[in-house]
Amino acid sequence: MKVSQRGQVPPFEVMQIVEEVAHLRAAGHDVISLCVGEPGGGAPTAVNQLAAQLHEQGADFGYTATAGLAQTREALASHYFRSYGVQIPARNFVMTTGSSGAFQLAFLAAFDAGDKVALARPGYPAYANILGALGLDVIDLPTGPEQRFQPTVEILERAYAEHGGLDGLVIASPNNPTGTMFSAQELEALSDWCEEHQVRLISDEIYHGIEFVSERRGHTSWEFSRNSIVVSSFSKYWGMTGWRLGWMIVPDDLVTTVDALASNLALCAPAPAQCAVVAAFEPASIAEAQRRVADFAATRDLVLGNFDKFGIEEAAPADGAFYLYGRLGPKILDRFGSASAFCRAVLEAVHVALTPGGDFDPFEGQHFIRLSFAAGYDRVAEALERVDGFISQSLQPEH
Repeated sequence: MKVSQRGQVPPFEVMQIVEEVAHLRAAGHDVISLCVGEPGGGAPTAVNQLAAQLHEQGADFGYTATAGLAQTREALASHYFRSYGVQIPARNFVMTTGSSGAFQLAFLAAFDAGDKVALARPGYPAYANILGALGLDVIDLPTGPEQRFQPTVEILERAYAEHGGLDGLVIASPNNPTGTMFSAQELEALSDWCEEHQVRLISDEIYHGIEFVSERRGHTSWEFSRNSIVVSSFSKYWGMTGWRLGWMIVPDDLVTTVDALASNLALCAPAPAQCAVVAAFEPASIAEAQRRVADFAATRDLVLGNFDKFGIEEAAPADGAFYLYGRLGPKILDRFGSASAFCRAVLEAVHVALTPGGDFDPFEGQHFIRLSFAAGYDRVAEALERVDGFISQSLQPEH
């Protein structure tokens, strides 16, 4: 029987590590997982309480309108005015099944098969894999420390000339895996360039709110371009990963298209989550989320001051999110050969799960690892000591 070629996308290596972590834990081992971007603590208290109340009252969680419940979209519109000072009509918000559902809708609505969409490298692998499965051409934008691991207008100009134009650009600020962010001026410059060249900008803003550097505060692309598509979610800042609720901000010219696609692909986003999530915008919920961000900040400081204990020689500036992405030192690479081999050895020997960089950069990624400090200060501190001890032992000369 025929098997679709469009479905032959690379597996996400981090999920294979997650499976191995589960096996080790089932065998009774104390594994510290620094490999997934999943904040602990769960949803804000008010969201859980409202969800329980709705269930106790026997709420009828039937299908919602395809674009989502009016009160949820209106709550998001108010949130954007408070947070960014931009007025966005509720009709431009579309509720989705996590940010993953939003990306599929965005790519289907904005692009045709064969269109050229640019992605910065390193970056979240699902962008390229979804685009490839939809028959789009992924245009690689290599970045490094000199660009703070983010695309620049100069990089875009070169790619545009080399490939005879571009149809789209996907950006993320804060970025996964690097945590780097655009300043307002940098985001405005990219938005202006996309407007001038008729390139559809898709801005991944899922980690907004988890920010540590005042001059690189989160800015939404809709501050600068009403033709851009914004993708975000309740998973990270509010810690609601399993609720599977995200949203898009959709330009006027795509509202009808996105609604038609969504009605065929998913009917609607999960209704119970849409009902309960309005409590996420209450002051108590925001305060709860901010306390979590303060914990991330303390853990970030610990990691930034000790990343050599993970074998990292130099790291990307972690402006936001809860990741550190760093290049392994030459002694580590000489000893183990690759980031994947190093991560496997660390997991087997001292039960600390790290993510090799190959998922995020298929060219240079085997020199890098990503670690998540969402596990919390104490667990990360213990992981530092475990990995440091493993490295010291591994690099001792043989007698």
